Amino acid sequence: MADEKKSAPGGATRWDDLNARTWTGLAMVLIGVVAIRLGGVWFQMLVVFVTSVMIWELARMVRPGLDVGAMLLAAFSASVISGLLSEKPDWHLVLLLVPAAVGTLAMQRERPMFFLFALGITVAGWGLIMARETYGGTWLFWMVIVVVVTDVAGYFAGRKFGGPKFWPRISPKKTWSGTIAGWIGAALVGALFLTFTDSGRDLIWISMILSMASQMGDIAESALKRRVGVKDSSALIPGHGGLFDRFDGLLGASLFMLLLALIVDVPEVRI
Repeated sequence: MADEKKSAPGGATRWDDLNARTWTGLAMVLIGVVAIRLGGVWFQMLVVFVTSVMIWELARMVRPGLDVGAMLLAAFSASVISGLLSEKPDWHLVLLLVPAAVGTLAMQRERPMFFLFALGITVAGWGLIMARETYGGTWLFWMVIVVVVTDVAGYFAGRKFGGPKFWPRISPKKTWSGTIAGWIGAALVGALFLTFTDSGRDLIWISMILSMASQMGDIAESALKRRVGVKDSSALIPGHGGLFDRFDGLLGASLFMLLLALIVDVPEVRI
């Protein structure tokens, strides 16, 4: 997430990427909204596709030039997640480790890092599918909207106000103004959902924590890119880089909600 208040070289302004970001962002939101609303196999196919593409991007970031191998690993990851969607005992979830383990063997460097990120991607993808089936579309809309508002509020506040950097060694473009704006925006989303759902007031602070988890997902991917020396995960999306660049926050949020579900009862967000 680029929220640095700074002019680009050659006379370009800090808003020059806004047009491309807006149109591609709207297209992704539309596809996501339709898939979440339809649920079932439509949402499952979208998540499996996005997850496999992110695995492909991750493999090519850590080992540039691994084109065919990265594609095969992506296809294998999609097959594993799809296979787990049928009725099976819980112990079958250990299979989510397999794509990460297989991919790790193909890496020539940063093997522990690749394994952790690949596992996080596959687990988060599976978790999103299970969340849609377990908690319903409204709950998932809440989570996705929190992530999107966190990103958008951080982008505009960071570009507008700038100020001290949040974590300059890891993500030099992220500012405290953008980070705090994301928290405020998430709280407002929680308050909005209180007006038409049966959720309790705890949803406001839970939304803020979810926003922080989303930002940590973004920072984790920034640390990965800095470690392997790349600017974007790929160039698939105009103005946005790759799918990993756009969905890193959702990965962080999904992993946080999976962890929360292991500890406490996840709050209901239903109309």
